[in-house]
Order: sequence, then C-alpha cells, then structure tokens
Amino acid sequence: MFSKILIANRGEIACRVIKTARRMGIATVAVYSDADARAPFVQMAHEAVHIGPPPANESYLLADKIIAACKQTGAEAVHPGYGFLSERASFVEALEAEDIAFIGPPAGAIAAMGDKIESKKLAREAGVNVVPGFVGEIRDTEHAVEIANDIGYPVMMKASAGGGGKGMRLAYSEKDVREGFEATKREGLNSFGDDRVFIEKFIEDPRHIEIQVLGDKHGTVLYLNERECSIQRRHQKVVEEAPSPFVTPEMRRKMGEQCVALAKAVDYHSAGTVELIVSGADPTGESFYFLEMNTRLQVEHPVTEAITGVDLVEQMIRVAAGEKLALTQADIGIDGWAIENRIYAEDPYRGFLPSTGRLVRYSTPVPAWDGNLRGVDGVRVDSGVAEGGEVSIFYDPMIAKLVTWGKTRDEAADLQIAALDKVELEGLGHNVDFLSALMQHPRFRSGELTTGFIAEEYPDGFEGAATSDDRTRTIAAIAAGIEFTHQARQRQISGQLDGPLPVTSEWMVRVDGVDHTVTLGDGHALVDEHTVEGTCDWMPGMRTATATQAGGEVLGLKVTRQRPHWLINTHGRTYTAHALPARLAPLVSHMIEKVPPDTSKMLLCPMPGLLVALHVAEGEAVEAGQPLATVEAMKMENILRAEKAGTVATINAAEGETLVVDAVILELE
Repeated sequence: MFSKILIANRGEIACRVIKTARRMGIATVAVYSDADARAPFVQMAHEAVHIGPPPANESYLLADKIIAACKQTGAEAVHPGYGFLSERASFVEALEAEDIAFIGPPAGAIAAMGDKIESKKLAREAGVNVVPGFVGEIRDTEHAVEIANDIGYPVMMKASAGGGGKGMRLAYSEKDVREGFEATKREGLNSFGDDRVFIEKFIEDPRHIEIQVLGDKHGTVLYLNERECSIQRRHQKVVEEAPSPFVTPEMRRKMGEQCVALAKAVDYHSAGTVELIVSGADPTGESFYFLEMNTRLQVEHPVTEAITGVDLVEQMIRVAAGEKLALTQADIGIDGWAIENRIYAEDPYRGFLPSTGRLVRYSTPVPAWDGNLRGVDGVRVDSGVAEGGEVSIFYDPMIAKLVTWGKTRDEAADLQIAALDKVELEGLGHNVDFLSALMQHPRFRSGELTTGFIAEEYPDGFEGAATSDDRTRTIAAIAAGIEFTHQARQRQISGQLDGPLPVTSEWMVRVDGVDHTVTLGDGHALVDEHTVEGTCDWMPGMRTATATQAGGEVLGLKVTRQRPHWLINTHGRTYTAHALPARLAPLVSHMIEKVPPDTSKMLLCPMPGLLVALHVAEGEAVEAGQPLATVEAMKMENILRAEKAGTVATINAAEGETLVVDAVILELE
C-alpha cells in the first residue's frame, strides 16, 4: 500500500480523498493555485505545494507541475479526482514514465473511452446501442448544419472531450446550430483543450441513467447498480439518486452486464461510470443507449456509497496498489435510498446566473463528512469551502454536495428538505431554495423524471417553492410574533416617557404583497379568522429559528431584518413580511414608493465574467432577441440578447475585459 499520495485536484473532492486516505493511514499532498491558498483542502493535507496562478490552464491542468510536486514530496501515487487531468491519457503515461502510480484506469482505457467520438465507434463495434448521429470530423458550421438537417431536429452538439455539462448545445433548428456550433467548439477548447464536436439525435423524454462500474487489475469488473441523474440544467446534473425510480431489476441486470462487457473490452480497472440515455416513453425500459464512459470518479458517487456501503475512493486506492477486489457481484446489494443535491453558487431567482464572492456566512446542518458513508443520522455534507472563503470565477460553482439516506425515497427527500432549511449561506447567490422546491415538487415525488424536468416545470423561471394558504397564514403569524418580540425588547429600554408602552397583539401583516389580519394568542394566533396553532423559538439577534406547528410539523426558519420588512425563509421560499400594529396599517397607503431607474436601454453584465465576444458594433440596428455579447463565467459561456429593438449607441467594454456585475456593456437608443 502507498505511504503517500498526491491529490491533483481541489475543492470538495480533494477534501473527500484526503479523508479516506487519512483513515487508511496514508499521508496526503495537496497542490493549489493562488486562488486556493487558504482553501480547506490545503489545510487538511499533510503537505501542500503551490503550482501557479488561478487559471486552470496555468496550474491544475499542467501535468509537469503535478509531477514536479510528486518528486518534491515523495508522493508515490496521484489521485486525479474529477475534471482537470482525470481523463488525460497523456497524464497517466507521463506519471508511469516517472514510476508514479495513477489512482485510476489505464491510459489505454482513458484514450478509448475519453474521446466521445472514438468511444461511440468502439461501442458500436462491441454491439452496444448508441444514439443515432454523426461521429466523424465536422469541418465547419455549414457542415454542422448539413449534418443536423440529415439527422433531424432536435440534435445535440457535444464537444468530443467534454464532460460535466460543458461543451454541449441543444439545437431545435438550423438557426440554433449556426449560433451554437462555434460556441461549443470554444467551450471544448477552453475547458478541455480539444475543439472537435460531434452531433447526435436528441432522444425525446430522455432519462439519464448511469451505471457505476468497479474493476481490479486481475480481470474482475463489477457493476454497483445505477444512479438516476435526470434533473439537469443546461445539461449539468443538479440532483442525483440511487437507485432509480424507473429501473426494474431486469433492466438493472441488462444495463449492468452490458456496461461490464464494455469495460472489459478496454481492459478497464478502477472506478468508472457508463452513462446511458433511456427513453422514458418506452415502458419496457428496453430503449437505452450508450452516451459515454467517464473514466474517473463521478461527482455523484456518494449516493452509490450510501446504498452499497462501498467506499469507492478506498477501492480505487487499493486497486491502484494492485490488490484484488474483495467483493463479488453477489455482494453488491441495494440498502435504502440516497439523494444528492448539488449546492451551487448560482442565483435561481436571476435565471441561474453564476454568482461569485465571499462566503460571509456558511453553515451546514451537520459537520463536514467524516468517513461515515451515510453521514450523521442520514445526512452527509461533502464540502470544499469554509466561512470567509471566496468562490471565484475560475472554477466550478459547486459549493457543497448534500446527501441524504433513508429507508425509502420519500424519507430521503424529506431529509433533504429539513437539511436544506438548516443550510446558511450569505454573501452570494445560491440555489438552496430551488433544491428544496425540487424535493417538494409533486412530479419529482412521483418519479416521473426527464432531463427536461426543470425547463418544463419552470418555463418562466424560479420564484420560490410553491406555497399554500395554510403556509402563508403560518408565516403571517410568525412575522407578527417576531415583530411583537422585537418591539417588546425595544420597549424595555430605560428612560422612556411614562415607562415602557405595551405592545399590541393586533397586527396587519403584508406577506408577499397580500394583507392578513393577525391576532396573537398564547400558543396560537387568529389569522384572517383561521386559527393557527404552534410555537416559534425566535429571539432578537437570532438568524435561525424553529417553528413547530400543530400536528408536529417543524419548519426550519432563516430570519433576516431588511427594514421595514422581515425576510423569512423556509422550505425553499423566502417570504417578505411587513408587520404593523393594526391601528397604523391604514397609514401605509400614504407612503411614497421609490421608482427604480430605467435600465432597459442598457445591456448590463448579469454576472462577474470575461467578455468573450461582442456581436454588434456602434450604429448597428438590432432586433429583440438578437445576440449582443457573450460572457464566460465559471467555464460556461452565456449569450446576452437584446430585450428590445433599437440601435447600438455606445459600446463601453472591450473583448477580453473582465466585467463586474451590472457593468454596462453597451447602450441602445
């Protein structure tokens, strides 16, 4: 067994590998860029080596710097995590040349499966179902249009070396191909150093199912059941679960055996994942197609660990050291249900735009993962950030992975809702409310999933989880109680004329623009003539609180004062509540409202990022919906379009410039 390994990655996956290695008695080495100098994974490792500036192509993507760090520290092996160099055959070969072990598959398997075009050819030769499409060299945009027309819309354009949802564009028309082909090439080149693109038919009502495989160097390959990853946004996974609510035991066996055969065909060892697209419209489950094989550890591996009890990172290390798997296919079972939610630095209330900045406040429902595959009481947090740290524009926007395990799917989902209520994040936009809304959504609960779930269920954007009249009345009662307690404390200040005044129990509470009459009692309130029973433990100065309703339902609350309102967040929705003594409520109509400035003539940068391209010039006439500029943030390109027709009056930014939020790119007249 190795005595010291180096982790050629960053963030939560570096922390996760370090913890398993530490449990195995193996010393660890971290490598870090300037942006990660104070990151938790750097502090956790036994040693740390600085490898360059923040851009990945100047640090984490440079194999020679990783190898130099191994030599400097005496590391005998490298765990690549995911992304960066994890699927570079040339990196594995360079390590082997220096007699450094790679904790992953052989270079030949990476080369065979890592290239999306070549892997499809191999899969076809092996008799595996593949999605209809064109897997040759595409010359230019005109050739891409010709191919897409031949296949039939909709089609998917994918970077050959892509992964993680990057370098992918869905096209419903020739116009979409013309707009997206070059962007797909650029994303492939910028993120993976390869601008080749292939085009394939987009499967209608698709479900994304993947099979976890694990093999050793002695010819044994097992499948560790499936994961469902159909809840995606922009082809990037948001929610993953194991097992799938769609897959039957017979489907699981067929998929697993086919994926094992594919892995054996390329002499695969270590952990890997075969991704399949399954037609949800086929009730037999027979219509599944090979998409790609990820020759590395997946982000969502914890849900597999939770239901099988197998530590995949430990197995990867043991396989790399030459050990035989101590498991057989018969040992792999399914115990319970696990769900993983990816907490991202992106704002669902602003079209899921990437958000960067400092984590002014960061607290999770349980401590960071300590080695128990199911966490604490069924809740596990894999995180790579800490309060006071910064989420930069240079890397993936993932803050943490929240994993819950229960005996049933509903139990795991309920645990997610309760845990998400306890996540505290301040300083940047995040998707915690959105994740909670997904867990409560009736369609998610039914298991009727497709990769179009988010687009279909939130066509007009996200405005918070669905609520009910009962929940709104509860919030009104809580807001009145909070304001009562707040004012009662203020009235205790000494020196007031004639002593402290009593606080009224009669309130008018405006919740999200709707007025409610509230009369507070002891352990209950009368809201719009409806009795609301329960208690709330909030006291002045508290950021979080708990409200217990009749019947025992518990609401985890996050409470913020934004004068004159209270912001009360629970179960995926932030309620804006303004509580006034009933006798003062009629005076509100006399208050003058502040009118926001008109910015409709300006193209504002919606997130911090790099201005990759300007598509118009000064004096040019534009139509509503026309692309004006492309901004790259967190390795993803975002096309900014005109909201209305007009003429470009002035351009205030240049290509290659780094922009802040709301920077004025151009103005129309």
